[in-house]
Amino acid sequence: MVLWEFIVITGIVFILLELFIPSMFFLNFAFAAFITAAISLFTADILTLVIIFCLFSFLSFLFLRPLLLKRKGKELETGINDKYIGKRAKVIEEVSRNNGVISIYDERWNARTEEDSVIPVGTEVEIVKNDSLIMYVRKCD
Repeated sequence: MVLWEFIVITGIVFILLELFIPSMFFLNFAFAAFITAAISLFTADILTLVIIFCLFSFLSFLFLRPLLLKRKGKELETGINDKYIGKRAKVIEEVSRNNGVISIYDERWNARTEEDSVIPVGTEVEIVKNDSLIMYVRKCD
């Protein structure tokens, strides 16, 4: 087996590990392995290739991993994002700063106000933001 083939197979193994253990950890090694494989076409010095692999692994942890984690974090959000922001809902349990429930699209959501006011049952409210599974609302004008 040629050296570059071995390094490419190592990179593929790192990708498979990333698929089974999604942590954005092994992907950095795969990236470094593929670059090292390309460089191994020009040199067969093992020490040089090990240093290149370590260097690119370190650089990808510094620069690539934060970008990937930022992207991954967006995918792990509740999925609500801005879907409900600005929409109107109806209060089905009195909403205050500490508790309350609204209904929108026949869905039941925990709700809060950012002010110290209390919004009574039956009032129409506007959703101003969401924090995980809690909607923050204000009375409609």
